Amino acid sequence: VQLQASGGGLVQAGGSLRLSCAASGSIFSINDMGWYRQAPGKERELVATISSGGSTNYADSVKGRFTISRDNAKNTVALQMNSLKPEDTAVYYCTADLTGIAGPYDYWGQGTLVTVSS
Repeated sequence: VQLQASGGGLVQAGGSLRLSCAASGSIFSINDMGWYRQAPGKERELVATISSGGSTNYADSVKGRFTISRDNAKNTVALQMNSLKPEDTAVYYCTADLTGIAGPYDYWGQGTLVTVSS
């Protein structure tokens, strides 16, 4: 099983970016999917999660600006980020709580860098 994230880049404050992540491999089922981020010198933190049924959860710092979505048929999760701020600069990681051929496990993508300039 592999999670491949894409969509990071450099954007000015107030701008938008869309991150995408696709899970591939021998996957039987996927429960929660989500995004975490880690800024330089800081601990990794939750950004948003979404259940297989579409229930969402957001960090207070991104509520109203970020939207998480998923396509269960394609095993993908996306994060639409609007009104970006310099403090959103971080490496963003996608996650998936899924059951594959090796059993249930929390998988992580490789990370994609988002840089927001002021």
